[in-house]
Amino acid sequence: MVSPGLTPGLKGQRETVVCEHNIAQHVRKFSTPSMIRLMEGAATQAVQQYLPEGHVSVGFEVNIRHVAPADIGATVVAYSELLEVDRNHLAFRVSVYDGERIIGEGTHRRTVIALNR
Repeated sequence: MVSPGLTPGLKGQRETVVCEHNIAQHVRKFSTPSMIRLMEGAATQAVQQYLPEGHVSVGFEVNIRHVAPADIGATVVAYSELLEVDRNHLAFRVSVYDGERIIGEGTHRRTVIALNR
């Protein structure tokens, strides 16, 4: 069961500073897995308060492009927008920026599950 407050248009945001813990060591830039984790965090943040008690959302599909690098020390911000709710499946548009420059974009899907399953 999904809450009635869970409607398209909900937005989320997460940010991080690029550092030794989230770079691809061979190029010393913000890594793609770290970018995806930030996108998923923004999507989670957008909907968590609208989920029924005892429920969480989990990611099951990521379709993104990492289009530009971000250097150590940069503050990168992920944005998400809920596009569609289909039963317990949620579809998001996601993007990540380094200042005004987009460094990643795409779509992400999550499903709502009960924790006691």
